[in-house]
Amino acid sequence: MSDFSEDLLRPTAEDDPAETSVRPRSGMCLPWLQKQVESVATRGKKEKDFAQTTSACLSFIQEALLKHQWQRAAEYMHSYLQILEDSDSNKRQAAPEISLQHALYLLHHGMFDDASRNLSQAETWRYGEKSSSQEALINLVQAYKGLLQYYTWSKKKKELSELDEDDYAYSTASQNMFKHSWKTSTNFSALIQTPGVWDPFVKSYVEMLEFYGDQDGAREVLTNYAYDEKFPSNPNAHVYLYNFLKREKAPREKLISVLKILYQIVPSHTLMLEFHRLLRKSDKEEHHKLGLEVLFGVLDFAGCTKNMTAWQYLAKYLRQILMGSHLAWVQEEWNSRKNWWPGFHFSSFWAKSDWKEDKALAYEKAFVAGILLGKGCRYFRYISKQDHQDLRKKFKRMKKLVKKHSIVNPGP
Repeated sequence: MSDFSEDLLRPTAEDDPAETSVRPRSGMCLPWLQKQVESVATRGKKEKDFAQTTSACLSFIQEALLKHQWQRAAEYMHSYLQILEDSDSNKRQAAPEISLQHALYLLHHGMFDDASRNLSQAETWRYGEKSSSQEALINLVQAYKGLLQYYTWSKKKKELSELDEDDYAYSTASQNMFKHSWKTSTNFSALIQTPGVWDPFVKSYVEMLEFYGDQDGAREVLTNYAYDEKFPSNPNAHVYLYNFLKREKAPREKLISVLKILYQIVPSHTLMLEFHRLLRKSDKEEHHKLGLEVLFGVLDFAGCTKNMTAWQYLAKYLRQILMGSHLAWVQEEWNSRKNWWPGFHFSSFWAKSDWKEDKALAYEKAFVAGILLGKGCRYFRYISKQDHQDLRKKFKRMKKLVKKHSIVNPGP
């Protein structure tokens, strides 16, 4: 989300050990706002005195919030707002930030009603001509209000699912849901048009649009979120769009086009195996070639080295591709990996470890190793020599396939 909200939930490194019993699990700090206020201390003693005073006040508010001393926090809040009233307009515009800080803290602790009141106060704070930074902050405040309204809406949605459609209570609950969805949509709309990463807001908004049958609206929101160049690169935006299109039963070509961009951003994403399946089913040869590239790309990452499905897919696809006379495709992928994949995947250590932990995985990897490195490969030799009754027939077949299809000279 925004840097500000990340700062709020980031644990602080200088916690007072004596206060650990009253701190939340994720410590709350106010670095963004304190830096903003202290930055005014550049134009003489008066400005410096103001920064010092407000900084001290913020620290007192923070301490009171962390100790759940609400009355004390309110008194300091009153003092802080009074200071702002006595200062110029630039400083007064920082007031909504404090209310948002407090609201996020309350949300973190499940105090939704109190958080909603704080957000309403922050939303209505105005002084003088509204600046672009203040407008962005107000949009964020409104979006958090929308998130609270979405929470209420989702609870009512669950209640509605448990009612008989012919029941009078169903009609009443449905009307209440619609009222909350309208408020939530209004609060989300401004923020999600502002460049940024707004995943929870977008997901909530789209869920409501889909629930009320506005597929076009949902598609437009997700498409803009994924493809608008003003927004930062965000893998989740493409995941959300893909899942939506999948629910709509969009054509395979459309699904491929979305996942192709996700592949360029995160080649090890869990959806890449699904991407491979789509490419494999395509009628285009370029997609079949890309399907091989995707599998190699997934297995380039340490977190995927024991992914059984990925190795099964690669073993099967290598057989299919080599039988289809596409040796060049395999050689192209292997040439950039032949200096590091043997140690990364196919060492004697991994052969022994894989056989001990997962014999089915070891079998699939041994076949791939044999195809890429030949039957002299240490991994292939170790696994193929193991005596396992359930795998004897598979080992015999594996040796024949490696001898026939290995991309290196199989030898005598």
